[in-house]
Amino acid sequence: MKKISEILGKYMAWVVLLIAALALLVPKTCLWVQTGWINYLLMVVMFGMGTTMKLTDLAIVFKRPRDVLIGCLAQFLVMPLLAFALGRLFGLDNELLVGVVLVGTCPGGTSSNVMTYLSKGDTALSVGMTSINTLLAPILTPLLTFCYLRTTVSVDILSIFVSIIQVVIVPIALGLLVNKLFGDLAQRVSDALPAVSVTAICLIIASVVSHNSEKIMSTGLIILAVVVLHNLLGYLCGYLIGVLFKMDLPRKKAIAIEVGMQNSGLATTLAGSAFPDLAMATVPGAVFSVWHNISGAVLAGILHKIGPSP
Repeated sequence: MKKISEILGKYMAWVVLLIAALALLVPKTCLWVQTGWINYLLMVVMFGMGTTMKLTDLAIVFKRPRDVLIGCLAQFLVMPLLAFALGRLFGLDNELLVGVVLVGTCPGGTSSNVMTYLSKGDTALSVGMTSINTLLAPILTPLLTFCYLRTTVSVDILSIFVSIIQVVIVPIALGLLVNKLFGDLAQRVSDALPAVSVTAICLIIASVVSHNSEKIMSTGLIILAVVVLHNLLGYLCGYLIGVLFKMDLPRKKAIAIEVGMQNSGLATTLAGSAFPDLAMATVPGAVFSVWHNISGAVLAGILHKIGPSP
């Protein structure tokens, strides 16, 4: 199992691209992976992450709030600005511009924690940033959306809070408990975790891409270009911010991935509920959901080979 995990980790980027291409071009082959499974798959990976961590790993985040603050500021300053600038640069109409800006003003998604873990980044910092960003989202997402679009959206704070608790906090807490009570077993099981994580990510991508293939194929190259640039520039800016503040490599990985990956599912939901007359506003969030899972997995595979574990 350890050998299989090593092989999957080494070739993860190619495996992910192959699955994504298959789901996009021949969606029927992957439609059996239900979208309702996504949260459960993420929870499995989060639990696995928890078994590799200790309470002291999470306590470090609160001992260095500077890192969390930098990550939060980067998230809510870089991504909305990039979204608005790219929307204007590519001359998007109002419907698509609304969708792109909503993606930018939403907090980071829970997938960023998984990708940080797979990249050998600072997972504790990533989880801390995701949690704080999500708690700030009910205030900052509407405020930033108003600043850029001169309108308002309402954010369901309870729904977001429950989601982060279910998908991130509880599984990691259970994993920490298992590690605490059954440390030897957790250590032996850890050899299989990379294989389990890569499999879960591939299933998530297969689900998202296959169920949205028609929408992706019909959006055209412009919106795809905006989404790809938004995501990739987010990674780059996040990494450069880590360099600017002289962070070590694991923290730079965490900041880069956290900034570049968004809660695009929330953006899609907000676009549909807050702008019901703008049908195309949901498209950027849907496309981003697909793309950032692919790019995040590819980036994690590349970063995995760079530097030791934190």
